[in-house]
Amino acid sequence: MLKRLALRDFVIVTSLEVEFAGASRGGFAVLTGETGAGKSILVDALQLALGGRGDAGVVREGTARAEISAEFEPVAPALLQWLDEAGFGIEEPLLLRRTVDAQGKSRAWINGSSATVAQLKELGEALVDIHGQHAWQSLTRPASVRALLDGYAGIDTAALGSAWAAWRHALAALETARSRSEERERERERLTWQIGELDKLAPAADEWAELNGEHQRLAHAQAILDAVQLALDATSEAEDSASALTARAVEALSGVADYDATLGSALEVLRDAQAQLDDAAHSLHAALRHTELEPERLAELDARLSAWLGLARRFRLQPEELPATLAAWREELQAVEAASDLEGLQRQAEAARQRFLAEAGTVSAARRQAAPVWSEAVTAAMQQLGMAGGRFAIALEPLAEPQAHGLESVEFLVAGHAGSTPRPLGKVASGGELSRLALAIAVTGCERRSAQGSSAATLIFDEVDSGIGGAVADTVGRLMRRLGRERQVLAVTHLAQVAACADQHFVVAKEPGADGRTASRITAVAGEERVAEVARMLGGTARSGSGLLHAREMLASVDNEGPSATANTANTDLQPTPAREAPLAPATRHRR
Repeated sequence: MLKRLALRDFVIVTSLEVEFAGASRGGFAVLTGETGAGKSILVDALQLALGGRGDAGVVREGTARAEISAEFEPVAPALLQWLDEAGFGIEEPLLLRRTVDAQGKSRAWINGSSATVAQLKELGEALVDIHGQHAWQSLTRPASVRALLDGYAGIDTAALGSAWAAWRHALAALETARSRSEERERERERLTWQIGELDKLAPAADEWAELNGEHQRLAHAQAILDAVQLALDATSEAEDSASALTARAVEALSGVADYDATLGSALEVLRDAQAQLDDAAHSLHAALRHTELEPERLAELDARLSAWLGLARRFRLQPEELPATLAAWREELQAVEAASDLEGLQRQAEAARQRFLAEAGTVSAARRQAAPVWSEAVTAAMQQLGMAGGRFAIALEPLAEPQAHGLESVEFLVAGHAGSTPRPLGKVASGGELSRLALAIAVTGCERRSAQGSSAATLIFDEVDSGIGGAVADTVGRLMRRLGRERQVLAVTHLAQVAACADQHFVVAKEPGADGRTASRITAVAGEERVAEVARMLGGTARSGSGLLHAREMLASVDNEGPSATANTANTDLQPTPAREAPLAPATRHRR
């Protein structure tokens, strides 16, 4: 739940910090003030901290960058696991921080570690659920309506989307194969001919190097024989060969080595030389025995090498590249033949279709099960929101063709009066009725997700009560107070009845700034200050006797119903944290 929100140089704010009392237990807080005072600026800043779109326009004029930080506590175990897996610290409170500079460049941090805006957004969606003042507009858009129902039913459509994409991919592959069949046949024929030409040669890996080596040896066989014989004569077979002369030297020194110790080392060297000459002679004799003139084999090698060179020139390759090229062409041919297998591609496309239909059937069943339950819940809420006798329904109409979102369309229907037939709400509901329906849908949806354990811990309603008044406004306030028993609820409102139901009350007000320009400040109010603010919201002056009396009666009637689960019995439980006031620059943007 949101514990603290701090802003610096954001739009019209110089410095601002707001702490929400009892955030760890939930509660209902309101933000009120005159029109144009900048009440919604906290919501705008929080959306930016949660990964919303930011640009240079959010930076206060004349400053280098805007900075927003938000603290949340406690943190759900699932979010702690997400933080751990993403490499962020898992300490509490959870701190989100976002900056945007004057050039529009943005940076983000989670628990002090650098993060992407996408990570902020993913985390923010699990932390806060924001309902804007124009939420009713989405009730007439099919995609939004479907998403609302899926959210209420707890449907994860990721698998449906994946199955749809797989089916589309299989169909595209089949269609491509059909449209390119002639081209693929030409490609198959070309590869088949090329492979056939190389198969005649059947080039083996490393064969080119072996052929060249053997050809070099046979082509120079006579020269090798002549050289070996000459070396053999010089080494051992001639009368004055090296071996004979070395033997004489050994014999001469052996007779006198006993008389001069210094001759021993020379004698040893000569004996080693004689042994090496004998080894060399042995190797040369072996070479003579194994070296033959093989004109037939040499002719075979010439023909083989000529075939290699001819194919290499034909296909503009290096001879040593032929084996790898043959293997690559065979792989290409297999791919072409597989792509040309229309029956196989049809089977794959049909299997993908069946997987999609199975997933879509599961989603459809969940929608059919959730639709009447939600319809009854919204209908019940309508009775309390000034639409007595009205009825809400969700129509699920089968589609002529399956779509990425499933097998049916989803539409919200409403009957404004008892006995009338529900019709598309965009055609029969007035603006005020749409606002009340949006609120009923938001409240019942939040309660459902809360029961499922999937609702965000913090709910924000930004002037969703616009166009509502009287007894309906009192009901709205009590609905939000009821939500605050299990979740933290923050509402930006103009309605005194809603503000009176809150556990914590903040006021945004205009006043002259130090530089002579109009500025604003935000203050937590309680006691008589809160009574005065509620009296102002009722339409009278903040200090008129009748207005103050009415405000006290309104606050007392809420207190007499008993505190919400987040409030204690002592009066001090409704006391806000000490106000942290900061002047706001002239209200030039985000005025409501």
